[in-house]
Amino acid sequence: MTPRYRIEVDSMGEVKVPTNALYGAQTQRAIDNFPVSGIPMPNLFIHALAFIKQAAARSNLELELLDFDKAHAIIDSCQEIIDGQHVKQFPVDIFQTGSGTSSNMNANEVIASLASQKLGKPVSANDDVNMGQSSNDVIPTAIQVSSALACHRQLLPAFDHIIDTLDKKVAAIGHIAKTGRTHLMDAMPVTLGQEMAGWQTQLSKARQGILIALDNVIALGQGGTAVGTGINAAPEFPAIFANNISVSTEVNFTVSDNFFYNLSSQDAIVSLSGQLKTAAVALMKISNDLRWMNSGPLAGLGEIELESLQPGSSIMPGKVNPVIPESSTMVAAQVMGNDTTISIAGQSGNFQLNVMLPVIAYNVLQSIELLANSLVLLADKAICSFTVKQETLNSALARNPILVTALNPIIGYLKAAEIAKKAYKEQSNIIDVAEQETNISRDELETLLEPTHLTQGGVVNKTNKS
Repeated sequence: MTPRYRIEVDSMGEVKVPTNALYGAQTQRAIDNFPVSGIPMPNLFIHALAFIKQAAARSNLELELLDFDKAHAIIDSCQEIIDGQHVKQFPVDIFQTGSGTSSNMNANEVIASLASQKLGKPVSANDDVNMGQSSNDVIPTAIQVSSALACHRQLLPAFDHIIDTLDKKVAAIGHIAKTGRTHLMDAMPVTLGQEMAGWQTQLSKARQGILIALDNVIALGQGGTAVGTGINAAPEFPAIFANNISVSTEVNFTVSDNFFYNLSSQDAIVSLSGQLKTAAVALMKISNDLRWMNSGPLAGLGEIELESLQPGSSIMPGKVNPVIPESSTMVAAQVMGNDTTISIAGQSGNFQLNVMLPVIAYNVLQSIELLANSLVLLADKAICSFTVKQETLNSALARNPILVTALNPIIGYLKAAEIAKKAYKEQSNIIDVAEQETNISRDELETLLEPTHLTQGGVVNKTNKS
């Protein structure tokens, strides 16, 4: 029978490691030491580690510090991880050593095992795979690389999708007027196009903020090694590395102008997280607007009808709820909470190293993924497919006493207030009461109080003041 364990040795002595594990002693120590959450580091973070090890091997080969066969065995092994293989070989818990050393060594050991199998002779996890590197520059770099990749591959396309969806919806129904609301109370009319354009601008500015934050995220500290001085790394290594990882990831990474900044702080990621929180605020606002507009169908606003996706109650037959906007609001809340965690963790830069790196990695990548998925769902299953209840909108507009605001320049605020109160008390259309209480003709009132006209702003002529 095949034994269940093999003996691995590291600088602290012998460790039992499962026979079929690609990792070695240091990974096993981390598994034993941190049975905290059962949640491993995100897949994209692991892929980023593989991209880093691959780019480092290419760089050390160019610098003639690593021989050709070893370098290519490492490069090919990294590619397998990037391609999604060996996922179960990365079991280290998020809540581990604050530098992420356990995850760095997990990657080093797995890649060394794979490379050794390919080469038929030993490849060292420390001396070969980790050549010219330290956990202290690898993990911050992995956070930045994975965050940049997640934004470019998932989040920015999701923003583009929802913004384009809103464009199409505005073109289809943007001309329709409705009652505006401030303080959740009736206000002057707006068009659906104006309302949705506000959403669209929120999203566009959130997207722009993320792009601006990414300018610092793509400047890498790889080459700073242990404390930022670059000990044991060739002086040419950082620039060669940045070029190699840019080629393999198709993201234009650069060399940081100060490695101490990248190792001792996580300000670039804190800033990115702040922009993700801004996006979450926009998502919350838009989702809640949709929920309010959809409320009813009889006792709510009932301005729109969202797509029916699932039964809404286990006890009330026929009830259908706004499940996609509700999901989106929960995503927004989670991202806001993640930002708080990242902000607290970002404060843990003690002298030359931040010591809450793994939890920063987990939370920022979760925020990016949640936002990307939620933006697409909101676009496809709420915004794209909702229908307008035109009769409800028209009825509310006709009875909206606030329309009398348009008559302020003609009859004055106090007289307009009298008309508004009377219309509301009698539940009459505002135009009927205005005709009774002023000498303005019906035809002129129809022009002055036409809702679509009122959405355009401006001041009416005062010559007819009564």
